[in-house]
Amino acid sequence: MPAVLTNKTAATEFILMVFSTNQNMYILHSVLFAFMYLWALIGNVLIITIITFDQHLHIPMYFLLKNLSLLDLCLISTTVPKSTVNSLTHNKSISFPGCVTQVFLVVFSAMAEMFLLTVMSFDRYAAVCHPLHYEVIMNMDTCVQMAAVSWLGGGLISVMHTAGTFSLSFCGSNEVHQFFCDIPKLLAISCSESLIREIVPILISVVLCVCSFIFITVSYIYIFSTVQKIPTTEGQSKAYSTCLPHLVVVVLFLSTGFTAYLKPTSGSTSIFDLVISMFYTVIPPTLNPIIYSLRNKALKMALGMLMEGKLIKK
Repeated sequence: MPAVLTNKTAATEFILMVFSTNQNMYILHSVLFAFMYLWALIGNVLIITIITFDQHLHIPMYFLLKNLSLLDLCLISTTVPKSTVNSLTHNKSISFPGCVTQVFLVVFSAMAEMFLLTVMSFDRYAAVCHPLHYEVIMNMDTCVQMAAVSWLGGGLISVMHTAGTFSLSFCGSNEVHQFFCDIPKLLAISCSESLIREIVPILISVVLCVCSFIFITVSYIYIFSTVQKIPTTEGQSKAYSTCLPHLVVVVLFLSTGFTAYLKPTSGSTSIFDLVISMFYTVIPPTLNPIIYSLRNKALKMALGMLMEGKLIKK
């Protein structure tokens, strides 16, 4: 039964949704989420460690990849551990401060990652389309500044969303029909008559995401146009193998995020909403280590050196 508050009582906690009330599904959900989190944790920590200790990887592309792994860790650690513990303990509640923290960190990680993916597309554009001037265009100072702007931009937008969402009143049902505190689902259960305080930040975020998507799309149009002019098939394959995975991550991340935030808000339970939210909060941090490391010879060589203990000694 939904937990209902009186009209004069503000919410002190929220009730999160589980994927199923079936005991076997509880276990399956816990095992699946635990496995995905462990994989994301190991993969992203390895990438951060390798890039930190291997001096040969202290170049813009890997610096941006290191930042992406840090944001991935933040994004998946904000949602999956809490959901897994709730499934194992059959306790679906989350405190009000815990919900505020989740909203802030999810929005911060997602928006900063979107900005960073935009910077990474520019990095690939400079590398493929202007290889002779790459070191001038993407020097480390410029790269650090772009990464800093990505983190700062994510933080500012997150503050706007968090302040806008929790300035609303929650005095009806406190059931959030999502496995984490998600803004659209919080708006659906708010008893405030006007949602303008949060609708405006959402529109600002949508405009920024659309601009980023257009910038990324244009960058890849130039990239693929340049790749087609490469005389050798081997050269084309190498360029495609570097750029296509990044494009797949961007499309998956932005398309599911748009779907989650632009579809009409609803207070009802939907397995579609759960799956969509997984595709922008859980799947990217899990897939990114595979996409960016297993297909990268430099990272695989550095991993081998790390396993042999040679990397730390250097």
